[in-house]
Amino acid sequence: MRSLSFLCIATYFKGEEFMRACKALGNTVYLLTDQKLADKDWPRDAIDEFFFLPSPSNSSESLDQMIAGLAHAMRSRKIDRVVALDDFDVEKGALVRETFRIPGMGQTTARFFRDKLAMRMRASSDGIRVPAFSPLFHDETITQFLQSTEAPWLIKPRSEASATGIQKVHSLDQAWSVIHALGDRRHEFLIEQFRPGRVYHVDSLSYESRVVFTRASKYLATPMEVAHGGGVFRTVNLPPDAPEIESLYAMNARVMNAFGMRHSASHSEYIIGDHDGEVYFLETASRVGGAHIAEMVEAASGINLWREWAILENAVARNEPYQVPADRPQFAGLIVSLARQQWPDQSRFTDSEIWWRMNREHHVGLIVRSNDPARIQQLLDDYMHRIYTEFHASAPVPDKPTS
Repeated sequence: MRSLSFLCIATYFKGEEFMRACKALGNTVYLLTDQKLADKDWPRDAIDEFFFLPSPSNSSESLDQMIAGLAHAMRSRKIDRVVALDDFDVEKGALVRETFRIPGMGQTTARFFRDKLAMRMRASSDGIRVPAFSPLFHDETITQFLQSTEAPWLIKPRSEASATGIQKVHSLDQAWSVIHALGDRRHEFLIEQFRPGRVYHVDSLSYESRVVFTRASKYLATPMEVAHGGGVFRTVNLPPDAPEIESLYAMNARVMNAFGMRHSASHSEYIIGDHDGEVYFLETASRVGGAHIAEMVEAASGINLWREWAILENAVARNEPYQVPADRPQFAGLIVSLARQQWPDQSRFTDSEIWWRMNREHHVGLIVRSNDPARIQQLLDDYMHRIYTEFHASAPVPDKPTS
């Protein structure tokens, strides 16, 4: 079996299990990462060679250097596949594929998984429900949007991740004040009507343009609520007989098809509006969910999304069939918070349902697993109150992402 060469791009510290699995399948693994992450605890036994980008790694100068550096490296190294392991690397991966004609997602499709305006326009054109939105290009169009929809609104960066850079505005004057303050960068943002509702995430694997594995979960505290309200992040997977499961899975399949997803992991977010009970698309990403959602999905299914994504990519690259493992359904929940202690003592959490504990400075986090969804909810509620009392700290949401 010929060894293939995979270039993994990660300018955030993540994807270790992907690289381990890729290497275990007999492949050569290269990692392209940010220079400031050089000393992170990467799985060095699974990485054949590192390539480094200067910081900031998303500037046009850095991208030019990336292409020039890879062109030089490829004189003596073959690259068969490129895999972007984080949101901020999807466009880099697409640029590398397009430049060097490497199979995989190109720049047009990548836009649908990175640019929130492209997502909404593509979804809307395909008849998929999205909250009312407008680009920030044309003054009269923006005013018409504000006058024809009800406040509040969200002004969002088109290419950031999670809740970074989102501002909530409550009047036409406030909206214009924020828009004007964006200056020459306003075209990098959009405005969207805020509708309260229940927010869900659907984590999937797609193969040959079909969703072959999927798990739906409900945020008990959304990333935006946590970032802007200083709360505790909680999410729990839905029971298979939950009334919203069928509509969430159907919507997710429509989104993947509309956006041209062929082979990848994906993490997508949806809201069921309080005003009408309908499912609305919010955003998607062609990567494994962050904030340790992948670990929760593994607890709930037995399927490690990072590992399976590597196995899937390897099969596609070799033109071999891929079969997703059997799902072993359980119920799982995740809770994560900033902590005021440098290394919080989590040993006081002793319940037998604890499946995973976070090990990170100034953080406390647990995943619980059970056959009883009511028990998961009970534990998450109990842990939330204990964390607020014993550990919790909050920090303002950053204007820009950090690595």
